[in-house]
This record gives sequence, C-alpha cells and structure tokens, in this order.
Amino acid sequence: MATHLEEEENLNDLKMKQKLHDTEDDDGEEEEEEDQNWDDWKTDGEEEEELEGSKEQFFCLFCDSVYSSCSPLFEHCASAHHFDFNAMKKTHNLDFYKCLKLINYVRSQVAENRCWSCGMICQSKRDLQNHLHEVVNFESIMLQFDDNRYLKPILPDDALLYSFAEDEEDENGDDMSIDPKELVNLNQFEQISIDYESCSDRYPCQLTTPCENGGKEVASASDRGIKAGAEYAVSFFRNEEDEQFNESSEKIVANQIRNINKNYFGAYSSFGIHREMISDKVRTDAYQQAILENPSLLRGAIVMDVGCGTGILSLFAAQGGASRVIAVEASEKMAAVATQIAKDNGFLRSGFPRSSGQRDGVIEVVQGMVEDLDNATHIQPHSVDVLLSEWMGYCLLYESMLSTVLLARDRWLKPGGAILPDTATMFVAGFGKGGTSIPFWENVYGFNMSCIGLEEVENAARNPIVDVIDSCDIVTPTQVLQTFDLVTMRSDQMDFTAIVELEPKLITPMDNFTGSKPEITWCHGLVLWFETGFTERFCSELPTNLSTSPYNPKTHWSQTILTFREPIAMASAKVTSEKLAAVGTNACPAVSVQSRISVARAAQHRSIDISVELTGIGPDGRKRNWPVQLFALN
Repeated sequence: MATHLEEEENLNDLKMKQKLHDTEDDDGEEEEEEDQNWDDWKTDGEEEEELEGSKEQFFCLFCDSVYSSCSPLFEHCASAHHFDFNAMKKTHNLDFYKCLKLINYVRSQVAENRCWSCGMICQSKRDLQNHLHEVVNFESIMLQFDDNRYLKPILPDDALLYSFAEDEEDENGDDMSIDPKELVNLNQFEQISIDYESCSDRYPCQLTTPCENGGKEVASASDRGIKAGAEYAVSFFRNEEDEQFNESSEKIVANQIRNINKNYFGAYSSFGIHREMISDKVRTDAYQQAILENPSLLRGAIVMDVGCGTGILSLFAAQGGASRVIAVEASEKMAAVATQIAKDNGFLRSGFPRSSGQRDGVIEVVQGMVEDLDNATHIQPHSVDVLLSEWMGYCLLYESMLSTVLLARDRWLKPGGAILPDTATMFVAGFGKGGTSIPFWENVYGFNMSCIGLEEVENAARNPIVDVIDSCDIVTPTQVLQTFDLVTMRSDQMDFTAIVELEPKLITPMDNFTGSKPEITWCHGLVLWFETGFTERFCSELPTNLSTSPYNPKTHWSQTILTFREPIAMASAKVTSEKLAAVGTNACPAVSVQSRISVARAAQHRSIDISVELTGIGPDGRKRNWPVQLFALN
C-alpha cells in the first residue's frame, strides 16, 4: 500500500508527464507548420478513410453489435438486452468506480454464458440472449460486482471503460468526480482470469495478448479527467503484485468453502437426520433391494460407499458378499460412529488375522472428503468394482454432492464398473390452489384469514418450498425436465436449461357431465420431483427404482414447490375467449404454458438457483410472457 507521501509523488509525476506532453505537442505543431509541403495534401476521400479507420469501436456487452460511441450502445443494451446502464447509474447513484466495476462484471459473466442478473448459466450465447431479463434485485447484484477485482478490464483495451463517463459530461456539462490520488493504489487489484480464446468470437478485433510491461503508458490524467484517469487506472491493472493478490483471493474463497463444508458435515453429525433417512422406507428399501437382490453384482466385489453416514449401505454391501467395502465419510464424528457400528456387527476390517474359524471383516472406514483423498495410497486408482452412494438432495441437486460422486467415479471406478444408482430423472408438473396455503387460511374455524394466505403466497413466489403435495392437486400431465446418466455425465451438466410445455389435464365426460362450457383450471405454480434408477445395466437380476413422486408414497425429500406470482387460467383449446383479454385470465385461459426452467449451482457453495420463464398460449395462438421468477434453494 502506498504511503501518503508516495501518492503525492505519483501525482506530481503525472503532472510532470502532462507538462512534457503539452510541450512536445506545441513543438510538434511548430515543426509541422515549417515543414508542411504538398506531400501532406490528401483528398477528401482519403481523409474520410483515415478518420474512419481511427474511430474507436464500442462492443456490446451481450452480443456481436459494434457501435461508434457509448450512447447508441447503451440504448441498444437497454432495448435489446434489458440492461439500462444509465437508469441503473442514476437510480442507484453509482459513482465512477461502481460503473467501471459493473461493466467489467457484466462482461465477465457473459464470457461464461452466465446471466449477470440472476447468475443462471446458459448452454450457449444465444440461450443467454434469450434468457436476459429485467433486473429484479439490483442491491443483491451490487454485492457481487462491487468488488475491487472488477476494476480490472475483462476486454483488453475496452474503449467503453475510457468513455462511458464522457456521455454524462456532454449531457450535464459536468464530469463524474474522480480523485487522482485514489488511482495510484489501483495496482493492488487482481486480474480476473478469463479464457480469452473462448471470448474471441465475440471480440475478434479487440482480443490481443497483453504486453509484458502490463499495458500502455498514459501521458496525462488532468484536463480530460475521466478518460485519462480511467486509462491511467487501466495501465496499472497488470502488475507484478497480481500473483500475490490472486493467491490471497483463492485463500479467501477456499476458506469460505471450507466453512460451508464444516457446517454441512457438522449438520450430518446429528443422529436425528440419520434416523429420518433410515426411517424413509422408500429410500432404504430401494437400496437394500438393489444391493441384496443382485448377488452377481456384489459377490466378491470391491465397493466404495461415498458419504456412508451410519454405514447402512456399506453393511448391506458386506452382507451381500463384497470382498472389501471402502466407506468414505467426511464427518469426523459419523466416521467414528460408522466404524463402531461395523465393529459391533462383525464387519469391520481390522487388518489382523483372527483366531481359527473366524473371518476378518470387509468394511474399512476412511474419514475425509473425497476431494482430499487423491493421495490415499491404500485406495488404488480405478480399483473399485461398484461405486455406491445416496447423494440426492432436495430437488435432486441441492447440496451438490453429485459432483463428489462423479469425482470418485473418475478416480477409482474400474472401466466398466457399476455405479448405484446409475440414472436420475427430474420431473415437473403444474399444481392448483390446493397446493398452496390459501385454502387453509380461507376458513379458520369459520373466520376468513385469507390475508395471511396471500402473504404466504407472495413469499413462496421468491423462495421454493420443500413439502409434500397431494397428487389430486396436480393440474397438468407430468413432463420430464432432465435426465442424467451417472456413468457418462460431466459435473458441469448439473447446470441445465430445459423447456417443457404444460397443458391442462383432460377432463373426462364423468368430470364434465353437463357437457356445457369447458372447465377452467387455475395453475398456481410448478412442482418438481425426481427418480433414481438401479437399472438392468448393472442390476440384471432385479432392477429397482426410487421415486419421490407425489403419486407414490412420500419420502423425506418431499417435493419442491415453485409458486407463481399470479395463477394462470388454463383450459382446453375448445374454450371460447375474448379477443382483447390477456392470455391466462378467466376471459382468455391459456391452452398451454411453455415453461423455460433453468437449474444451476449457485455462487454459495452447495446451494442451487432456479429460474422460471413462462409463456402462455391462448386458443387463438396469441402469446403472453410473464416476468422471469428467480428461486434460491439454500
């Protein structure tokens, strides 16, 4: 950190450079007047070409559009991409540095096909552009981008960083305040690591290899305060302290993840959680059946149980004839408990010969996270025959343990080895009013308390609810949202976007015996659940399935409920509607609702983010789009 005296010296150096620069400009002008001759003469066309070639290019933050100045670029971003820079700057009183950070933050997110507003990762640049939406909570986004590391330019020589404040100067006759003394300390900030090759399609003219001395030299930072100040800041962005700062940042992130993991595994030290899981008959019976009813798979096999907890699945594997069971558990307390349980049941592998007539056990408990066991000498790479784990969380992917299972698969599973379960499928359907708390509050011992129900619905429209929903409250047919093959999938495929079309359930003649007007169904939201399969690929004797469907017996996972801000009226295509009425209302019910659902691992470790975009289609083909809804499961 520079001292106050050093800051003043740096500022004096800037002024001296400015003075020398101005003097050189004056001398150059005099020499040009003396030496001017007809060789310097150019036609009007040549001058226009030269000026055209010298114009700066301003690249859109989201697409391939290029502009000659900031104003049309920001107008384009506002109209085409729901990014109104000037409105956000004015509404939230963003100073020069926050504006600079915001631009770099958005570019960094777009380079990863990630929505700058909600954090959702899209499959392609086109998907991202289709997904972009109005910002819902700018204050929460400020917590993300108001970080000194976003003072670093994502796009090298980004003309927008040097010029975005000039538009305000032109419009208001005043410039954004910036203290030159603050600029001298910018060399402490880190360089954001972005894969420039992956961005080259968007910025073919601008992406260049950074020079060794860390950027271009800037002559002055006085008269043109904003532009020169920004250039001076950018000139210090790549410096010899970057590596040290990056190491410090990595340590901070590592400590945050370590603390989250500590709390996560600490929670699993509670016996109540394990009792709830073991008491879940649907869950435990499915694993017991898959392990014990497929003897050809387990007999003599080396098995790894990832996240063994009490060791119940490891005990099943030992009972089923496995020759060795490696039970991995991150919680220190539960690893000790699993060891004691295996010992008490005669399955603990001691490593010492026993007396005549007794056989040594097969279970060995390894305490630690899978991610930290890469140097474990007692577990040889690709030595495991069967990889076993109960990794599923709420909405299948909450807790993000699947990535740990995939890591164990890649490190230790033999080629052609089995993984149980080997498939997972997510489902979605629409639910009606009965899936909300509204009916309960409408009649409480004869009193109307519906105001409470309405407030609860408002809260549910922001936060997903994990609860059991009655199958009779499902108002649309079930659709497959996403499928996973655990044998071949990559961990980044846990983040996905899927589009499903939901239609109202068909009403049978008995349901609509009057034969009059088709009945209108009100859809109040979406419900998600999952199934995991122990398929005949590995369980050839007896395949089985573990389902958390509302149509099946309930499990401790329940279902995940995503409530709409307002219910959507739905009916069959035969219904007559008013031409001027909005789609999804009682006067014009939708015949179908297209749901674009994105699920992604959140910035907060082990949490997931869900976004829902709805398009209602009316009987006459008219469409209505509802604002995107964001849900955080944490």
